[in-house]
Amino acid sequence: MTSASPGLTWRLVDKHPADIPVAADQTHAPTVLDGATGRGVRVCVVDSGVERDHPAVGRVDGSWVVVKDEAGITVEQTETGDTCGHGTACAGIIRRVAPDCELHSVRVLGERFSGTGDILLAGLSWAVRQGFDLINLSLSTTRPRFAEDLHALTDDAYFNRSVIVASAHNTHVESFPWRFASVISVGSHAEDDPDLHLYNPNPPVEFFAPGQNVEVAWLGGRTIRSTGNSFATPYITGLCARILSNSPRMTPFQLKSALYVSAANVH
Repeated sequence: MTSASPGLTWRLVDKHPADIPVAADQTHAPTVLDGATGRGVRVCVVDSGVERDHPAVGRVDGSWVVVKDEAGITVEQTETGDTCGHGTACAGIIRRVAPDCELHSVRVLGERFSGTGDILLAGLSWAVRQGFDLINLSLSTTRPRFAEDLHALTDDAYFNRSVIVASAHNTHVESFPWRFASVISVGSHAEDDPDLHLYNPNPPVEFFAPGQNVEVAWLGGRTIRSTGNSFATPYITGLCARILSNSPRMTPFQLKSALYVSAANVH
């Protein structure tokens, strides 16, 4: 599903990963996740906003919105919540996986899941400058003119230990920034286990997580069932928050390695 705006693509329906064998004795994460809750880890959801006080989300520690007018593009604090439900869904998954992490929100999508590449770039750039530990990006742009700036930005984030976890696109089109090696790229699997993630030995998608017919938070304090890479991505973000709460000095490279060794299909 594409947004009304020509610059941004938003997904609810994803591609299934290729057959990846799951080892029966490897369906639990090793000690890198034991006892971890995400405490002390700052997570930012760059999306459509997050509904405050949603039962599945809880506390939102800060909310901002990207504003574009005649004067240019700015990022401002806001008391408004979610424009369409997508960001709340992502935040709820992160909260479920890493219940004690700090959650922040930057709104770059409008009421009809619409947005533009320049607003996405501005919101993501602002989040990187704030030094969030993790940035969940269940969005991408198909506009090639933003690719170079996004590539430079994701590299800056990587070198400054601000980890971007980005959704893979559903279709065989070029979109960004999920294809860049400096982010953690995520697709969804259809395995029955809701707490299982897989390593993909055939990149550019690096990991698969639950994203098929999952229950997600939605507007008005509700939950709905939905499908997509968008909802697999915050699962991996939550796992990253748990890992970092146990090992806060990990680099992005080490964090990817921890996700790899804890994947169910890695011996």
